[in-house]
Amino acid sequence: MPEMSVTVRWPDGRVREHYSPSLVMHDYLRQGVAYTIGDFAWRTRTALDEASARVRAKYGFHCPSAAESANRIEELAAAYPVGAIVEVLAMQPPLPGASDAPAPTSHSPLSPQPQEP
Repeated sequence: MPEMSVTVRWPDGRVREHYSPSLVMHDYLRQGVAYTIGDFAWRTRTALDEASARVRAKYGFHCPSAAESANRIEELAAAYPVGAIVEVLAMQPPLPGASDAPAPTSHSPLSPQPQEP
């Protein structure tokens, strides 16, 4: 199963790399796109839960590294206002033939998370 990393710039300017055991992060994030903290936290938690499920399906056990990455991202996100901006700087490895086009706005994993009233 191919692993990947996502490098982001947090609202305070810090740059951090986050691990995923699966390329599924490409289904939820795009390099060069900025997300609000709330949206970014939702997208990464959803993607990393899916990545862990893929590991479980293939190997028979969940991936503790995916849970650790999701928890770390949520810890970092909690330090900022929900509307603060996180920018995805890099996603390695890139998907073969993938473009750096912004995420679509249709109802898909790439569309924004549902907002609470």
